[in-house]
Amino acid sequence: MGDPAKLTSYSHGAGCACKLGPRDLTYVLGLLDEVAAPDEVLVSDDTGDDAAVYLLPGGGALVATTDFFTPIVDDAYDWGRIAAANALSDVYAMGGEPRLALNLAAWPVDDLPLGMLPEGLRGGRDVATAAGAHVVGGHTITSTEPIYGMVALGFVEPDAIVRNSRARPGDLLVLTKPIGTGMISTAIKRGVAKPEQIDAAIDTMTSLNDRAAAAARQAGVTAGTDVTGFGLLGHLRRMCEASGVGAFVDADAVPLLGGVVDLAIRYIVAGGTKRNLAWLNASTDWGACEEPERLVLADAQTSGGLLLSSSNPGALTAALETAGVVHAVIGEIVDGDPGSIGVRGRPAA
Repeated sequence: MGDPAKLTSYSHGAGCACKLGPRDLTYVLGLLDEVAAPDEVLVSDDTGDDAAVYLLPGGGALVATTDFFTPIVDDAYDWGRIAAANALSDVYAMGGEPRLALNLAAWPVDDLPLGMLPEGLRGGRDVATAAGAHVVGGHTITSTEPIYGMVALGFVEPDAIVRNSRARPGDLLVLTKPIGTGMISTAIKRGVAKPEQIDAAIDTMTSLNDRAAAAARQAGVTAGTDVTGFGLLGHLRRMCEASGVGAFVDADAVPLLGGVVDLAIRYIVAGGTKRNLAWLNASTDWGACEEPERLVLADAQTSGGLLLSSSNPGALTAALETAGVVHAVIGEIVDGDPGSIGVRGRPAA
């Protein structure tokens, strides 16, 4: 097994790059029979949205989601913080506010010191507490790989739900975090990440999307999702497919973490990113982008930002600025084949 001091040596992947690829997931779900949902289910799995939403008898709605993955960094406490922020992000992406969480953990008890697990749980609890959510229990098993994540539960008013299926032609696209965490986490696993890259990646992955979600609610966005394992363009494709629209992305406007283009050129790329790119090729006009730049735009993110579609981008950017959320306008929704994406320009190095 790996070095006990290096958690990522026990991980076959890194963070959300462990996710089943979008093509494989579509295949698996396609083999299941459809089951009619009751009227109280306001959002289910039919549009591939970030979380389910259930109408409560007394008014309001419950947002329910879960996420977990193998170590993405070597410090157990930071891994816990990242995993919690990532799980809670799906509640924020639906316009909700998290209130409860359950731990999900697996641990190789014969290979890793059991005392490392509480550090991960502590990191998750601290981030959940900062989000206003209480960790009320969970479940643990033994495993050949360490795994940690959460079930996250929150609440939203039915008329304030942000869905991925309502983007409209003419909307502008706004992104609230830089991308590149997949490549940096792969560099961490290979032992070639620079200290400043590690610090920047941990900072962005442990940052909650609470203020961004509040700004989105205030500005009344038409659609939204968070950017995780399918990468920026992968999640955009799913939003466009669910909405029946296409999109253009201005690659040179997409904010990047430092050095990720160089990592892509050196092919320090997660397996999940490669799967994302293979899936995107059929629906994407890459323009002038070469393969390393395509990999950057397909990079499997962990605890990424919100990708918001807005018919009133001025109100949205003003709300984000007031909230102190770094953001960028990166493209627009257009009439087109559902899920089709055109890329203009190239990611800045």
